[in-house]
Amino acid sequence: MLETVQLFGMTFDNITFEEVRHRIAERIESGAPGYVVTPNVDHVCRYHRDEAFRNAYQEAFLVLADGMPIMWASRLLRKPICAKLSGSDLVPLLSEFAAQRGYSVFYFGAAAGVAAEAADRLCQKYAGLKVAGVYSPPMHFEKDPEARAEASRRIREASPDICFVALGSPKQEYWLHQHARETTARVCLGIGAGLDFAAGRVRRAPVWVQNVGLEWAYRLAREPRRLWHRYLVEDMLFFGLVWREWRAARRARPGNPNG
Repeated sequence: MLETVQLFGMTFDNITFEEVRHRIAERIESGAPGYVVTPNVDHVCRYHRDEAFRNAYQEAFLVLADGMPIMWASRLLRKPICAKLSGSDLVPLLSEFAAQRGYSVFYFGAAAGVAAEAADRLCQKYAGLKVAGVYSPPMHFEKDPEARAEASRRIREASPDICFVALGSPKQEYWLHQHARETTARVCLGIGAGLDFAAGRVRRAPVWVQNVGLEWAYRLAREPRRLWHRYLVEDMLFFGLVWREWRAARRARPGNPNG
């Protein structure tokens, strides 16, 4: 199995959750701060339109595929990715791992009170989980230098091994690129709505809906005014990217008279 896969001009880490845990443990033990991103279809499309977003992705130490459409595209293009690893799934999985290994965690982002609720529920579920801190910053904090500094200070003083960053995309990727290292957290992860799910504030799509690749439709039905333009207009670029890459791969195959 290839450890990385090149798709849509991006590099995906082609690894299982067990290997993710190993990479994160190595990073924590080394003491070198780094961050993890989890691209879904929307991220792939934004990567091609937004230079700041692209720069953030290119400096991440792990890029993990989030979403069945990406998994299906990887198979169609004969570059199969072995596991879907969404930010929302990584919150409980890595919280459990942290409890087992004695790593400390920080839950950062979401609306007021959500990070604390998520921490309480996860502590009840995973005995021994060390929560170094929680912080839900004020709305639009990213536009205020003092508020940005305060957020970084809180995480830095807590000195967590793992910091879960739930600011929504693309805000969390911009924040990770600009501030993850100054927090000195050993590993930061962009997790989207992961704290809302962990706190029980928002219900995820049923597992069968996730498995058939329709989680986006479930979310669209719940938040049509917020998501319709993103999913039904902006993300249509994804089909063009898949088509273009399929055509290029077909031309490059041995024996193709048009190659």
